[in-house]
Amino acid sequence: MFVPFDELPDSARIWIYQSNRPFTETELPTLKEELRQFIEEWTVHGANLNASFTLKYNRFIIIAVDEDYASTSGCSVDASVHFIQKLQEKYQVDLLDKMNVTFKQGDYIAYKELKDFKKMVKNRAVSPKTVVFNNLVNSKAEFQEYWEVPMEESWHKRFL
Repeated sequence: MFVPFDELPDSARIWIYQSNRPFTETELPTLKEELRQFIEEWTVHGANLNASFTLKYNRFIIIAVDEDYASTSGCSVDASVHFIQKLQEKYQVDLLDKMNVTFKQGDYIAYKELKDFKKMVKNRAVSPKTVVFNNLVNSKAEFQEYWEVPMEESWHKRFL
């Protein structure tokens, strides 16, 4: 069952899928409708999930579930991954590769392979203050506090 993202509790579990490119203004309305439809139909052992999604920077899909209402299971998580795989095919984007880094360069959102990001750190093209997206956060509260953070406050700091 779809619940507005802002109405989910801070404890809601989240999954973040970053795209290797921004979704276009043409793609966004259809993508949002597909996400909403998936959330409306998403269940765990036949029971509805209180769930939602949000899109950030036309590049990040964030799916959230209120596990206090009903916990996800392996099957429901698998269903969400299969859905994301279908989006990858349809929109010709990469949403599941966790070995890439997305960060801000001014107002621009940059996306680099991890090896290229490491080179940027070595060459000081990015700094400890560079804002990175920490897609490893697990809850809505963590997402709100620790998703967009300076590299020195993220797991990315190991590259400094």
